[in-house]
Amino acid sequence: MKYMATYDLMETARNTNEWLGATARAMASYPAFALSTNPMVALTAAWGEVTERAFARMVAKPDWGIRSIVGPDGQDHLVDITPVVEKPFGDLVHFHVRRRAPMRRKIMVVAPMSGHYATLLRPTIASLLPDADVYVTDWHNARDIPVSAGKFDVEDYTLYLVDFLRHLGPDTNVVAICQPVPLTLAAAAYLAAEDPSAQPRSLTLMGGPVDPDAAATEVTDFGRRVTMGQLEQWAIQRVGFKYQGAGRLVYPGLLQLASFMSMNAERHSKAFTDQITRVARGEASDHDAHNRFYDEYLAVMDMSAEFYLSTVERVFKNREIARNEFVVAGKKVDLGAITDIAVKIVEGEKDDISAPGQCLAALKLLTNLPDSKKAAHLEPGAGHYGIFAGRSWRLNIRPLVLNFIDANSGPASAAPAPQEAPAAAAPAEAPAAATPARKAAIKLASSNPGA
Repeated sequence: MKYMATYDLMETARNTNEWLGATARAMASYPAFALSTNPMVALTAAWGEVTERAFARMVAKPDWGIRSIVGPDGQDHLVDITPVVEKPFGDLVHFHVRRRAPMRRKIMVVAPMSGHYATLLRPTIASLLPDADVYVTDWHNARDIPVSAGKFDVEDYTLYLVDFLRHLGPDTNVVAICQPVPLTLAAAAYLAAEDPSAQPRSLTLMGGPVDPDAAATEVTDFGRRVTMGQLEQWAIQRVGFKYQGAGRLVYPGLLQLASFMSMNAERHSKAFTDQITRVARGEASDHDAHNRFYDEYLAVMDMSAEFYLSTVERVFKNREIARNEFVVAGKKVDLGAITDIAVKIVEGEKDDISAPGQCLAALKLLTNLPDSKKAAHLEPGAGHYGIFAGRSWRLNIRPLVLNFIDANSGPASAAPAPQEAPAAAAPAEAPAAATPARKAAIKLASSNPGA
């Protein structure tokens, strides 16, 4: 399938459906049709509106939508989103809060590169902003990156994280979510060996596949079943002529979206049918629950073929991180080099993407890290999405993470700075109350083992 024609065929189908939706909406909305009592006119206009919006969102990057936060003084503080390190395949962006002094907590959130944009973490970022200076890895859509920019695989991803951490300095606390967990661990070990003065102060690793064999899921089963030749033949295409990355080999976002939707086809079909009915009755709005969810869910990005295939082969099949055999730029990364970076593991009891045990395996690999700098938390009832953006995150996990950061920030930073809004009180390692999160509304990809 490594042809531009197949990529352009998918884009043609998407574009055609968007056009059909726009046409139906426009024609059925003519004032003359208002004289008709036939309900099909309103339903046609509603179908067109929902269809046009859905297919248009598939190629649009969502906005962060974080304009301001309320400070401890009760005033609104505007938020500027500014790139501080810019690279071809991703930037490190800073959520700068105007009129606020630098915070003692400095957090770098490592977003997944697994089909959706970093904006999927919008609720996570918004909840951390009142209590910390927040930086996020904002990965770019591979379709928009010219072939001249070169390749991008798991080693390049790891080195990007190394460069980001060097820029931020040693007082950084890293929160890695899902797919980047093993590579974030490798980046920290790389710095611990090569540049200890730039290593982060703490790592919080959430729901990631450090050892995929520690607990079986649909993702790990898929990784074992499929051969690399089959995966390359089925999943990889070349970017078509419409985009700057024309000719680049990618795992297309539209192909990923098809697999996302097929996992819960009946539920998605009902959601769109209900939304069409609401629009026809005048009960829907631009930012209702349906649109808020699907505007993000349908926005997918292409991944570079090298990154996707190397993730499957090296992280899942060969288990290089789990076996402590990972190599970056010709140098073996020894996880035993981590000796004074505090590490906390967070897992969800009902996580069906990275099941409990896969992330916890990281602690066994840190053979030279004292037990006093290791911590783990299993959130009762939480699914994959819930551990970083659901009720469990808001009520239990977020306070635990902030307390863990404070506990490992040295005597001077053990308590929040005066200008910070205090975090919700919670014992640093006490078991959280059983507050089941909603079933994960977004599975990052069962056909994408990088998720």
